[in-house]
Amino acid sequence: MLTMCDLQSEPCLFASTIFENIAYGREAATEAEVVEVATLANAHKFILALPDGYRTWLGERGVQLSGEQRQRVAVARALVKKAPILLLDEATSALDAESERSVQDALERSGTERTTIAVAHRLASIRNAHVIAVIEDGKVVEQGTHSHLLKHHPDGSYARMLQLQRFANGAATANGASSLGPSTSAREATR
Repeated sequence: MLTMCDLQSEPCLFASTIFENIAYGREAATEAEVVEVATLANAHKFILALPDGYRTWLGERGVQLSGEQRQRVAVARALVKKAPILLLDEATSALDAESERSVQDALERSGTERTTIAVAHRLASIRNAHVIAVIEDGKVVEQGTHSHLLKHHPDGSYARMLQLQRFANGAATANGASSLGPSTSAREATR
């Protein structure tokens, strides 16, 4: 039986402990496995810093944690499931660039034994993908790696979206805003 795990921008966490939230991905998960995937997800250190560590009780939807921490717990749950297919549906869109990098690093380190399908409008989150498919009006209009798309389609959709996001980042920096990620308007322009 082929299983898939889906990781969305707003993770679904339960009013239970961090351990139980991670182990929910696979009921038979051992404590060692939960710690291993939490470490892979860059969550182990922050979990240990909490008053009760893995036994820390989370409020409804994980309100005790920051958005980044909730996403890292969700990544750990996805990893403990050991599904051969991982679907990332805007999984890092709610994070700032530094947090996104940390979650992306965790996913890349753990992704060697699975197929990962990422749906993203923030192009930085898919830059290292083996294959990027640009979809417009329900059709694949370009396909390749980041460098392939820029080299062979310099005026294509991917290159235009990248330029829009770079421009938005530059404009945000010039206006005194953070340059850590694209502005909302740039993300909307790429949809």
